[in-house]
Amino acid sequence: MNFSRAADELSVTPGAVSQQIQNLEDYIGAPLFKRTAKGLLLTDGAQTALPALREAFDRLAEAASQLTAAADGRRVTVSAAPSFAAKWLVPRLGRFEAAHPEVDVWLSAGMELVDFADGEVDVAIRYGSGRYPGLEVTRLMGETVTPVAAPSLLAEKPLAEPEDLAHHTLLHDGSPDADESCPDWAMWLTARGLRQIDGTRGPRFNQSSLVIEAVVGGRGVALAKGTLAQADLDAGRLVAPLLSSTTTLDLAYHLVHPKAKARLKQVRAFTGWVKAEAEAHEAGLRTMDNGAGI
Repeated sequence: MNFSRAADELSVTPGAVSQQIQNLEDYIGAPLFKRTAKGLLLTDGAQTALPALREAFDRLAEAASQLTAAADGRRVTVSAAPSFAAKWLVPRLGRFEAAHPEVDVWLSAGMELVDFADGEVDVAIRYGSGRYPGLEVTRLMGETVTPVAAPSLLAEKPLAEPEDLAHHTLLHDGSPDADESCPDWAMWLTARGLRQIDGTRGPRFNQSSLVIEAVVGGRGVALAKGTLAQADLDAGRLVAPLLSSTTTLDLAYHLVHPKAKARLKQVRAFTGWVKAEAEAHEAGLRTMDNGAGI
């Protein structure tokens, strides 16, 4: 509803947009916009045609996306947050490569939102609410947070009860996930009535994977996301001494892609595989929880 903003988006002048609209109205033989003192309004005829036009443009966009991706049928480009990529996805990619040797995974790690319109990324894995308008969204798995530490650290300083945290260095995860359901140390301690422990002290890291590496190195105790810490827990590099204090978070990991991408065989191969991996991961966590009695 604004020729100037349309011109900016198309990298042309407002006069060029106005001229094209005039040409279109001349061709159709009817006005498309009402020019008012407050701006532009669609005419009744244009408003009626708008849904069909949007559908047509969406189909053109899908076709263009398919043409772009089809240029290299071996490649699937996946976008994921750095910590998730490093701690969960990359250690599993060998299984995908063994099952699908015909597909090459190109992994792009970054926190920025993906613009699928340029065709560079086929699939994204994002941690959030699952509301991604205009895209196909599949929930992969949920997330929890629990205190973790290195076995060597606990051999020196026991951590049997939350009160024992007074004797430990607290490590902080400052990653920009914007998850209000994820407690920081101050919130976690306050919820347990441990106001005598300063929950703001200690080093801070801007990526979850960096926090976990610091814990593995024995630098302190961190509130770690279970999905990201699980490999180190399984390998014995980390322990979770306060499992009964595990917090379930509101957000989850989601698989996101344009509808058109699902028609590509390499995308279907990857999405089918990662869904199975996520299901197996959550099933394994449920088995562990049941065995621990929590």
